[in-house]
Amino acid sequence: MRNQHGLEAEVIVVDDNSRDGTVEAVAAMNLPWVRLIVRENERGLSSAVIRGLREARNEIALVMDADLSHPPEKVPDLVGAIQAGNDFVIGSRYVRGGSTDAEWGVLRWLNSKVATLMARPFTRAKDPMAGFFAFRRAALETSAPLNPVGYKIGLELIVKCGFKKVAEVPIHFEDRKHGESKLSFKEQLRYVQHLGRLMKFKMFGAKRSSSP
Repeated sequence: MRNQHGLEAEVIVVDDNSRDGTVEAVAAMNLPWVRLIVRENERGLSSAVIRGLREARNEIALVMDADLSHPPEKVPDLVGAIQAGNDFVIGSRYVRGGSTDAEWGVLRWLNSKVATLMARPFTRAKDPMAGFFAFRRAALETSAPLNPVGYKIGLELIVKCGFKKVAEVPIHFEDRKHGESKLSFKEQLRYVQHLGRLMKFKMFGAKRSSSP
C-alpha cells in the first residue's frame, strides 16, 4: 500500500491466539497489505514484536501499539526522521511538544519517570520506555541476540543493535479505551531483571548477558 505521504507500507498484526475477535476483524478488512500472524504456542509482547520484525519485508520497521494509544498520524514523522539519517526514532511523550493522557495520574507518570532514569546508563533518550519507534530493519542482521525480559523491547534494540543516533518525535499518548495495562509489580521486577541483563551485555558481551 502507498498512502498519501508516499509511503509504501505493510501492516503486520501479531496475535497470541487471543480469541478476542482480532482474526475475524483482520479477515473482514480483506486488505492485501495487512498480514496476521497467530502464535499458538508463544506468549509475550517482546517476542511478538521480534516475530513481527523478522517477518517484515520493508527497509524501515516501525512498532506501535494496536489500541490507538500511539497516534498513527505520526508514522510519517518517525519514518522521515529515519530517512534523515537517525538510527532509531522514538515517538516520545517527554520531549518538547509531547504529552500524555489526562487519565494517567501522578503515580503512573512517576513510575514511568523512575524507569526512564534507571535506563540512563544505556541511553540519554527521554522516553526509552516507549513502544512506538522505528529503525532500519537491516540492523537486526548484525545485532547481538535479542532476549528481552518483559515488554521494553525498544531499550533492548537500542543497546543490542548499538544505535548511536537516537531521535525523538513528540506525540500525544492516548490512554487505552479497551483492555488492561501491562504494568504490574511483576512487570516492574522483570524490568529490573532486564536492566541487569543489559548491564551484563555492556560489560561482558552477548555470552554472559544471556544468563538469568
